[in-house]
Amino acid sequence: MQRRQMIKGIVGASATGGLALEGLATPAEAASGPSALWPTKPGVREIGHGDWTRLLTRYVSRGPDGVDRVDYGAWQGSTADRAALGRYLSGLQVQDPRQLTRQGQMAYWANLYNAETIRLVLDAWPIGSIQDIRPNPLAIGPWKTPTLSVAGLRLSLDQIEHKILRAGFKDPRIHYALNCASVSCPDLRRQAWTAAGLETDLDAAARAYVNHPRGARMVRGKLVVSSIYVWFKADFGGSDAGVIAHLVRHAAPGLKAQLATVSSIGGNAYDWKLNQTGGGR
Repeated sequence: MQRRQMIKGIVGASATGGLALEGLATPAEAASGPSALWPTKPGVREIGHGDWTRLLTRYVSRGPDGVDRVDYGAWQGSTADRAALGRYLSGLQVQDPRQLTRQGQMAYWANLYNAETIRLVLDAWPIGSIQDIRPNPLAIGPWKTPTLSVAGLRLSLDQIEHKILRAGFKDPRIHYALNCASVSCPDLRRQAWTAAGLETDLDAAARAYVNHPRGARMVRGKLVVSSIYVWFKADFGGSDAGVIAHLVRHAAPGLKAQLATVSSIGGNAYDWKLNQTGGGR
């Protein structure tokens, strides 16, 4: 099962405080769906994400296993900070991301995705896995439920990931920018993604994940990788060799030497337990 074949839904917060939704989609754009929001003609604006950084700094910390974890219990218990998260999400949804630079657009979508994922977990708390969130009896996880509205289009988390970020930007590092609230996901950073630091920060996130056992490790002479590299192999070169080349590009010397001894993937794994402080229940 794909990690995010389940579309993670984002809060469909309405504009507040007298703000009006910018750039409502034309009928033609609405018909074309999420691809209407691709960065084909990037703008020049940037927006700040300081409010998101303040929340992340308060509730995200590095666990002893090297995984960045979220104190969902404390966050869920803070009426003020849950409201702050809602305001941040509402503020993003009254922006038209097509007016931002290309780097600004990628940062916008990644922050929107991650913030909504947190909101979904907080609304369902307590849970042991994001897969426990079931908007309908057939759903496993919240990803396919459209709960956001951006530029006049209703969007789900899956659409943001697959139809906008993967399809529109075609950068494999996007996988390191999105967090699905699970132990095996790339970390939810303690800072928001920003246009100014995007390239450097994406490379750093790639190195952090690749060199953690969640990303790649040798087990009895075989390469075991995160299931992300199997589910989305097409994004990493389309073959075992392509995945390995990607890993080598970001690997520290020790791992790089190990990767030189293999030519194929020997296995994959993924832990769906919630990335909560304390390691789960």
